[in-house]
Amino acid sequence: MKGREHPPAKAATCPYLRRANDYITHVLQGKIVACKWVKAACQRQRDDLRLWKGKSAPYKFDRAKAARVCRFIENLTHIKGPLAGQCIRLEDWQIFILTTVFGWVTPSGQRRYRRAYIEVPRGNAKSTLSSGIALYMLCADGEGGAECYSLATTRQQARIVFGDAQAMARANPSLRAKFGLSVTAHNLHVLQTASKFEALSAEGSTLDGLNTHLGIIDELHAHKTRAVYDVVETSTGKRAQSLLWVITTAGTDRAGICYEVRSFVTQVLNHTLMSHAGLGYKIEGQALQDESQFGLIYTIDDDDDWTSDSALIKANPNWGVSVMPDIVGSLQQKAMQMASAANNFLTKHLNVWVNASVAWMDMRAWDRCADITLTRDDFAGEDCHIGLDLATRSDITAKVLLFARRMDDVLHYTVFGDYYLPESAISDGRNAQYAGWVRSQYLTETAGNVTDYEVIADALREDASRFHLIDLGFDPWNATHLANILQDEGLNMVEMRQGARTLSEPMKHLQALVMEGRLHHDGNPALTWMISNTLARRDENDNLRPVKERDECKIDGVVALIMALGRAMAAQEHDDIAIYQL
Repeated sequence: MKGREHPPAKAATCPYLRRANDYITHVLQGKIVACKWVKAACQRQRDDLRLWKGKSAPYKFDRAKAARVCRFIENLTHIKGPLAGQCIRLEDWQIFILTTVFGWVTPSGQRRYRRAYIEVPRGNAKSTLSSGIALYMLCADGEGGAECYSLATTRQQARIVFGDAQAMARANPSLRAKFGLSVTAHNLHVLQTASKFEALSAEGSTLDGLNTHLGIIDELHAHKTRAVYDVVETSTGKRAQSLLWVITTAGTDRAGICYEVRSFVTQVLNHTLMSHAGLGYKIEGQALQDESQFGLIYTIDDDDDWTSDSALIKANPNWGVSVMPDIVGSLQQKAMQMASAANNFLTKHLNVWVNASVAWMDMRAWDRCADITLTRDDFAGEDCHIGLDLATRSDITAKVLLFARRMDDVLHYTVFGDYYLPESAISDGRNAQYAGWVRSQYLTETAGNVTDYEVIADALREDASRFHLIDLGFDPWNATHLANILQDEGLNMVEMRQGARTLSEPMKHLQALVMEGRLHHDGNPALTWMISNTLARRDENDNLRPVKERDECKIDGVVALIMALGRAMAAQEHDDIAIYQL
């Protein structure tokens, strides 16, 4: 702070509220280039401001509180770079976030938004904003005994936000004097209110007992497990005014806690999109309402050219402010020339989620092929090819059904998958998504420590009764006994050994189908995760086979899909030969 106090904001004159509303208007009118998630967040706020008025409304927008946090942070000073020592000047997008998160309250005055998830590329002043919020919640939020924490899996990461807040406090003597704020090496505290701010790093079990008023998790994508997030989220439930603040870039693990939270946020934003005919976008995924979750994701849209200047501007709200066009532009040029640098650029500077360090599939093209309205009942009695990849303990058993249909005389394929995992592999916590996928019926849990093959056999028998099962391609490893049983029952079982000779052509064809939009799937997130895990290993003869980067990066569903497509290609080739012979 610079020692100046501002009077309470008036609705008509407050520059923060005016700038926030102008930002919303400019985004929705297209004057500010933004992706669909930013447009949805802006439309959500506009809808709420119009809808929730009067004494009967479940929430009210407190303009004074909305402006107060902005005013507080703008009285702090920069502590790094060429602006060090100068007062922070918030950008319009930051003011939109702050006024929305802090402005909405219940009729009793408690905060509406208890969780905030903000995803923004590197260089957009994430830590500065988070540090300002930490000081506000510690000193000026009116909470007695406020426990504020910066949390991460490593102490170094946890201290980034804490260290910036610590330096800001040391650089602002009027802030310390006004609130009685004391600064030590490992703690900021206000003795009068018994409040503190600390950096914590630990496994989730050692964080039990927290009574969190503010929990800041910076770079959630770097968390290998969900332990820290879950413990902190639970600890905020003890407070009436708590806030869990997550700000992160995109990452490379679609099975982690960060992508799980992100997926939840996109479902909340989808609810707004559905209320406005998609705002011109195709609606992908489910929709839900959660009035306690704020979410904002800065990235590019599916059909954007990531090599363009407009993509950089769309994904980076601080473009030309803290994100320097010449620096990021040169990194973009490098990524265009070097395939090995592309994924890192996409995640760090455009907020595009990828999985493998050198990806095989264009995940945006794969996502465009999703159609959640697809059902298996639409294909009852039709020709079907199945790929089966059996597993025992920690791997996923994958059964993928493939249907071929001609649309405008062009062959299209539709995919449905069933995925099975023993309960022991689900409960060991290595994949944060497994339990949720089981609840949502994207993944089937089988009892015990090993896969129950009888469950798989019964499912295949049901498939054979519902569809015209042409053949079933399977990896003979560990599957001979089950294959013999099903063969004796009349199923056409075809061995497909796992090598480039068998898998290369269907793997290449699968990628081409996705890029052409001729492969359709029902949006199962388990298969999408496995697709994103898949690398393509090429031999000296230009043959491909699917491989994974690490053992926890499962690709079993992809292998099953490639086998199913291989059988469909063989059947098509047989039909073409038969027609030629006629």
